[in-house]
Amino acid sequence: MESVENNGNGKHQTQSLKKMLLKKQVAEIFYREGQKTISELCDATNNSIPTLTNIMSELGKEGWVKNFGIGKSKGGRKPSLYGLDPTAGYIVGIDLSRKYMRVGIFDMHNQVVGKIVEINDGLETSDKILNILKEEVDAHLKRSKITNEQVLGYGITIPGLIDIRKGVSYSYPQFGTANLSEIFGELLGRPAFIEHDTKAMALGELWFGLARKKSNVLLINIGSGIGLGQIINGELYHGHSGFSGEFGHIQMIPDGKLCYCGKIGCLETVSSGTALVQKAVEAIENGKSSVISSLIEETRGKIKLKTILDAANKGDQFAIELLEESGEYLAKGISILIHLFNPELIIIAGEMADAGNLITDPVRQKLNKYTMQRLKQDSEIVLSELKEKAGIMGTLPVVINRSFAHVFDNNNHER
Repeated sequence: MESVENNGNGKHQTQSLKKMLLKKQVAEIFYREGQKTISELCDATNNSIPTLTNIMSELGKEGWVKNFGIGKSKGGRKPSLYGLDPTAGYIVGIDLSRKYMRVGIFDMHNQVVGKIVEINDGLETSDKILNILKEEVDAHLKRSKITNEQVLGYGITIPGLIDIRKGVSYSYPQFGTANLSEIFGELLGRPAFIEHDTKAMALGELWFGLARKKSNVLLINIGSGIGLGQIINGELYHGHSGFSGEFGHIQMIPDGKLCYCGKIGCLETVSSGTALVQKAVEAIENGKSSVISSLIEETRGKIKLKTILDAANKGDQFAIELLEESGEYLAKGISILIHLFNPELIIIAGEMADAGNLITDPVRQKLNKYTMQRLKQDSEIVLSELKEKAGIMGTLPVVINRSFAHVFDNNNHER
């Protein structure tokens, strides 16, 4: 008799698990692809119309799914269109950088609620960054008339070395050896999920940008540093510990400058935004004539990468030469990546993407010098269209992938 009861319970648990997984799958399809008919969901999930009709009914009662009207007929009766209710929950994306942070609230249709807020405080500019972050998030939620309980989760990007298994940052000692997700979850009062900044940018491109429906893509994030995000076989690649993608720290010049990582002649010492700024400062202090000098007043006396890019876009020859030199070394590094990974697409992202063809042209030209032609012609080089939003958009799938399983678990249902 006990065996019969156990078999019955086991069957019920199996059915509940299958239903939970199907709900999660349907919600993710809606989230990623938009509205669908029941027939389209049947094709996508390999389930029957009665099964999907029942799932739609339950998701509707739970407040997740709503009917958006009538779709196009493929012959016969016009079908109903279903999709996620945009107000069913919210995700807060936080792009926490060295010099600044961005905060954005997104609904279930990936639309920004209000606007993305940028704060001029970052991991290297303030020792009270967690307090500042908490205040800014609370204020942004209040302005948007959204309660913290409506937030499914917080997705947070952080630069530097992050052990993906332990959730520990090795670049920012202020976090100690504690798990970052736990630190931010306790701070913000909701589940928090951490991703490396450049990897998040690659995810943003995979879900919402130029890498959609592509399998093998490399994203090169060029700002104050240089990072690499790898999409391999349609999935984000982390490596054994999560440290993959330290592209900026391959050696370019054996007797070059000391890099902050402690090694000599890294790519970052010649091609990053920081390197370009240092070169510009030295040259102008030594009397170099450049539009950069007149633009400095707009940045309160400091040369920034944006200053150099603005000057280059105005036709300043010195700024253009700086980008060309940067492009030479980038091309040498990218040629290594092409030979190793044979990517179909390489996306230039970060602040440097604002240089447009002033950076892509020298890279493409020098690739002819360093790369086997057959491999080179298979790899297209483009500029990110998401630009500064790539990282914060990349936090959304991080939260969705981890929170939907919890949300739709009937035994642990929180709404």
